[in-house]
Amino acid sequence: MHDSREVEIRPQDAPLREDVRRLGALVGEMLGEQMGAEFLDTVEAIRAAAIQRRESAAPVDALAGRLQALAPVFADALTRAFSTYFHVVNVAERVHRIRRRRAWQRALATPQPDGLHDTLAHLREAGIGHAALRDMLGRLRIEPVFTAHPTEAVRRSLLEKEQVIVRCLVADLDGEQTPGERAAGIAQMRMALSVGWQTAEASALRPSVQDEVDHIGFYLSDVLYRVLPVFYEILDDALRDAADAGDAVIELPTLLRFGTWVGGDMDGNPNVGAETIAATLRAQRALVLERYLAEIGRLARLLSQSSSRIGVDTRVIARGAEYRQRLPLAAAAIRPRHADMPYRVLLTLMQARLRANLDDAEHGYTSADELAADVELIGASLRAHAGTHAGWFSVRRLLWRVRTFGFHLARLDVRQDARVHAQALAVALDDAQWSERDAVAQAQRLAPFAAGAAQLPAPTDAAGRVLDAVFTTLGTARSARGDAGIGLYIISMAHSVADVLAVLALARRGGLLADGAVPLDIAPLLETIDDLQRGADMLAALLAEPVYRAHLVARGGVQTVMLGYSDSAKDGGILASRWALQRVQTQLLAVAAQAGVRLTFFHGRGGSVSRGGGKATRAVLAAPPGSIDGRLRFTEQGEVVHRNYGIRALALRTLEQLSGAVLRASLDAPRSDARESHWAAAMDAIAADGQAAYRALIEAQDFVAYFRAATPIDVIERMTLSSRPPRRGAVEGGIESLRAIPWVFAWTQCRAGMTAWFGVGSALQRAAHTLGEDALLDMAREWPFLRTLLDDVEMVLAKCDLDIAARFSRLAGDDLHARFFPRLRDEFTLTRHWVLRLKGSDELLTGDPRLAQSIRLRNPYIDPMSLIQLDLLARWRATERNDAALFAALVTTVNGIAQGLQNTG
Repeated sequence: MHDSREVEIRPQDAPLREDVRRLGALVGEMLGEQMGAEFLDTVEAIRAAAIQRRESAAPVDALAGRLQALAPVFADALTRAFSTYFHVVNVAERVHRIRRRRAWQRALATPQPDGLHDTLAHLREAGIGHAALRDMLGRLRIEPVFTAHPTEAVRRSLLEKEQVIVRCLVADLDGEQTPGERAAGIAQMRMALSVGWQTAEASALRPSVQDEVDHIGFYLSDVLYRVLPVFYEILDDALRDAADAGDAVIELPTLLRFGTWVGGDMDGNPNVGAETIAATLRAQRALVLERYLAEIGRLARLLSQSSSRIGVDTRVIARGAEYRQRLPLAAAAIRPRHADMPYRVLLTLMQARLRANLDDAEHGYTSADELAADVELIGASLRAHAGTHAGWFSVRRLLWRVRTFGFHLARLDVRQDARVHAQALAVALDDAQWSERDAVAQAQRLAPFAAGAAQLPAPTDAAGRVLDAVFTTLGTARSARGDAGIGLYIISMAHSVADVLAVLALARRGGLLADGAVPLDIAPLLETIDDLQRGADMLAALLAEPVYRAHLVARGGVQTVMLGYSDSAKDGGILASRWALQRVQTQLLAVAAQAGVRLTFFHGRGGSVSRGGGKATRAVLAAPPGSIDGRLRFTEQGEVVHRNYGIRALALRTLEQLSGAVLRASLDAPRSDARESHWAAAMDAIAADGQAAYRALIEAQDFVAYFRAATPIDVIERMTLSSRPPRRGAVEGGIESLRAIPWVFAWTQCRAGMTAWFGVGSALQRAAHTLGEDALLDMAREWPFLRTLLDDVEMVLAKCDLDIAARFSRLAGDDLHARFFPRLRDEFTLTRHWVLRLKGSDELLTGDPRLAQSIRLRNPYIDPMSLIQLDLLARWRATERNDAALFAALVTTVNGIAQGLQNTG
């Protein structure tokens, strides 16, 4: 057996071992310096005991005994120490992904799997011709949408310190630094760790919407802005490698766009409204304009070509002269000795125009397209005058950025609950029973208002005034800045045609109009199992509604439907949710095709498996045939944002994998299997059985009381995780009013992870009995849908610890523990049995050794934190939840466990 202080790492990952060892040593040195040798000895002893407990499969009691009755301050420090250890493990793993990517690139023999070179080579081998590829690229639209659900929101100051550690590790990837360089890197990492230790992980104050805008702005402007051109360069290179002699060069269109909900998601958040929408649009505009100003300044210094030495397009010279006349003050500031540098002159004046945009002053650019035209002008001149290697590379990078980020950085979606619209309409229509009216009758009543044939009266109620202000703000922003920065208007809990017509009617009243029409793309969000099952009927009725059909024609004939993974899983369990989502996409596609409408799906995925998380590329490839068709819009939430976009190289890899998966799903989808109709019928029964088992649990008498006692939900509800409250409506209440994020988060924290697997084992066992085990095995092996689902469930099972979950369960008292925990344990055992059986494995994650290794690296740090949380939770509740010191330590454990488990909310 290896040393209990170490975790076994695969031989091919030896450099990861070295990074973990080096960073672990630095953390140890930092803890000894900051907290003293005795504290460090305690941390090391507990870590070793946690590893020993895992290796020997010993009961958790002995480890738990060492972590009881700790003083709150000491418990907080101990938790932060463990959190710091696996934080550096996270960093080391991410850097190791960069190392593996570089190894693939050096090898040259075969491209890295799932990258763009690999994808295009695969498509070529599959017989996808140049013309088909060109046409698909022309309509490819991939749009990650960032949302403010920070179950792992890292402060920007800590993000910057993490970047220091990453840069130091990356600088020595090849191990060729001099001793002095390596010592300097170690000093920088030690400083980052020490300052990080002295910095609170989160503010005691609930983050404002502006804080969340700034947080997402880091990923958009500091990471994605920088890597975007590299993505296009890789794609261009991959296309050239895959082309045959004589194939025309494919001019790359704009494939990527970015969206955000931060500042526009009003659903259940009273802190979001017209003011935050306007402020977010302003902030994002300023952020991207500042990036352009800096980049154009660098270009002006680079492009110092003299007209006496090299030709320059006369249009560049003419544009410079035109701008000199428009901007006499800026022109006067240009040094006379730069007069024969036409590129520098024009770029300097372009900066002046952008500053005017930033200040909302005269002579600014009217649009990002006008700026792009100037950049294209310079690029064309360089290419025509021996400048391909004298600046065109940098100009092209700016052009790709301008085409992607525009003057808006990311499109801002707006979301509101259909019930809020209904409340405003009840007042406007003087109908207190409006919400109870038949949906068909509601639609008939609303049609004239939605079409503009009638006008709703001015609002006299608070809800109506808030909504009017929102639509007025959107109209004002569109008039002043164009509509590039305005995304979808999403209707939560949309059940009927009336819910969509309500938005049109209210938008008209708020003044959001252009040429007599409402310039807004509206997306109903199907969230519950019932909504998903009725989704096709709803869309058919919506597309047949004359008023809405006219609106859709005016918007280009493209309809977006958002699919809710979170609430559907909370409503019916993971089996019913995943199957309903799979089924409804096929059904909605058929409805849209019959109506002659192009359909785009917007996937509302969270970080956890039970909220649609898991590997996005695998989910794309397992999507129903035709459901991707070149378009992918999806949410990126919580810890997933940091994991996928926190480091530039990994953000680039994420974009490559996503675009590659979309190309494969669109051009080389698996041929339909004759067995799929039988599999679908079997899955109907499996999903129904899973839902029945799940609902029987959560609807059981006293289950809500058990949930509230056996998980730290009461801590989570009091935490300052985001600007949005954890509940829709009442502060206290049942599961229905609780949002999906804290529901999943609470079960993850207690290490049960119930939301991602309960009902799966029961349903699979019954299917094995009714279908026969061979038939079920065939489905699991051959059907991408079921194979992907089992992979996701397996990952969650591997992260669960039922021994620790049992100790949390006992917090509910002997009676509730005896009634509910055996059901959880038995279902977990059954699910684990059938997942392993259908995957042909003896142990979880044998097919994904890297993930298994990652979990083993974290367990020695997560397990003690869970046990500390357990003890603190019992003591805090004994004080009637009034002990601030205990609560502060509890918050530290919640944040630490979330960072360690990663797929949390």
